[in-house]
Amino acid sequence: MNNEFALQGALTDIRSYPDWVQDLVSECEPTRLGVTQHELFRLMRDARLAPGQTRNFLAGIWPVIEQFPQYMALNLLKVALGRVRGHDQARRYLIRNIRVEQNHADHWQAWALAAGLSLDDLVHGAVPPATEALSHWCWHSCERDSLAAGMAATNYAIEGATGEWADLVCASDAYENSLPELHRTKAMKWLKLHAKYDDTHPWEALEIISTLVGMTPNRGYVDLIRSRVLTSYNYMKMALDKCLDAPFPVQVPRWDPSRYEAVRERV
Repeated sequence: MNNEFALQGALTDIRSYPDWVQDLVSECEPTRLGVTQHELFRLMRDARLAPGQTRNFLAGIWPVIEQFPQYMALNLLKVALGRVRGHDQARRYLIRNIRVEQNHADHWQAWALAAGLSLDDLVHGAVPPATEALSHWCWHSCERDSLAAGMAATNYAIEGATGEWADLVCASDAYENSLPELHRTKAMKWLKLHAKYDDTHPWEALEIISTLVGMTPNRGYVDLIRSRVLTSYNYMKMALDKCLDAPFPVQVPRWDPSRYEAVRERV
């Protein structure tokens, strides 16, 4: 039996994919819905998210936004061009989208600015510690896992869920109208791009993953891919829960080199 996968139907039709992929997506759906339908996004859609919760979200998720091109670069290092089926396709996809994700980081900053956060707040501000676990997980998977598993954790799971919750927030004009009019257009660019663009982007990742893994993979490898998808969803939900639950973070003292120099001189 030929184990090679080649997309025959529509990219965004799950029936175009191997049985193991269809089963995996179905089995992960309840966990995914816990992210895409999360209370935080419903409150944001209705412009009822408290300022402290908004601040927790924008600053807490920032590491993932800022590092996403680096996750893809780590996966790009695994590519064996011209030697392994699916690697050429993965290479084109990753290179094309690294720059796109850098632009998305700029759009996130514009969103944060409209919400009253500076770049310094994003980079140095205190956040609920649990929100940082998501970025650590993404880095770990993309550094240590196979190409298919790393892309499943990030380009499929993270980006796919992100496109859905962005679409939920954009389903109403309430949140957009709650932003300062001067910054409104730029502030909404990240959300509107993801609500639209990410409809196909995670499907492209799923096609690559299917090509890399094939039609009839080892059961253990399927379990590994599933665990990476579910772990990403679970870390996303944990981060969102903490953004709602945690009080407005207290700023911690920043590192000041001049203070260190003064102590060293005394010593």
